[in-house]
Amino acid sequence: MRIVVIGATGHVGGYLVPRLVNAGHEVVALSRGGTPRYRDDPAWQRVTSVQVDRAAEEAAGAFGSRVAELGADVVIDMICFTRESAAQLVDAIRGRVGLLVMCSTIWVHGTLTALPAEEDDDLAPWGEYGTGKLAIERMLAQESAAPGGLPALSLRPGHISGPGWPVINPAGNLDPAVWRKLARGERLVLPDFGLGLLHHVHADDVAQAFQLAAELSPDRRRELAGRSYHVTSERALTLRGFAAAVAGWFGQEPQLGFAPWDEFAASTTPEFAQTTLEHISRSHAVSIERARAELGYRPGHTSLEATREALAWLIEHGRVDAPPLP
Repeated sequence: MRIVVIGATGHVGGYLVPRLVNAGHEVVALSRGGTPRYRDDPAWQRVTSVQVDRAAEEAAGAFGSRVAELGADVVIDMICFTRESAAQLVDAIRGRVGLLVMCSTIWVHGTLTALPAEEDDDLAPWGEYGTGKLAIERMLAQESAAPGGLPALSLRPGHISGPGWPVINPAGNLDPAVWRKLARGERLVLPDFGLGLLHHVHADDVAQAFQLAAELSPDRRRELAGRSYHVTSERALTLRGFAAAVAGWFGQEPQLGFAPWDEFAASTTPEFAQTTLEHISRSHAVSIERARAELGYRPGHTSLEATREALAWLIEHGRVDAPPLP
């Protein structure tokens, strides 16, 4: 197939594009920079790269037409954040493309009632990111159900992890000092009782899911059109369990303290505190059974494996002050 990937040079694209090329597909990679940012691969030499400023072309009303003219069988959109942006693309490629696969997020869920959440549970997000992604999903579901509509699927990654990427740590933020403390056996304070949840996924597992979706047969596309799928590791982590595991990687006993939210927030920067709050106030843990059953998705990494690989890269490249992982 001829597959157009929008946002192809990002973290997931670094795995997805080589996967598609090595599976025998013709890939057109759209990005603002034009070159891989996170992961190079010989497969990129067999890719048609197109540099495009999506925001500028959308403002001119030209982006959708640009994609439509590429003659794709499948379009994968990794970087759409508003309903208006999605609508411009859909209007242009309807009737010309066999399938649109859209990157969404598990943050389309609000506060969860039961765990692990299924795709249709508690869709009451807050914040611009999750709210915008849910609006896109709902528009695509309506589009897929309409006569002559464009078949579309939405994939919802969790906290994307892997080498070359700043991974969410056991405090629910991006503070490199968290890793350092755990590596050295120093005391780490976590919010509340450390029972907030994080649901990671390796970037290559996200890429796997997008490849599986793109390779669906025409009949399965029509059957599944409009559906959404969680794409995460098998199991989520508690903050305290995550912290204990990381300490163990360095041969340390975890030295953990727990503090009420206000006290924890005062112990770090406003930026890190806000990131923690965004994660633990959601504390998502989601089911991947629908993706397993309908797409054949099988994550190759646990949450801990994905984050360990990311941490090893951060240490090797001087982003975290800690000894190399054994």
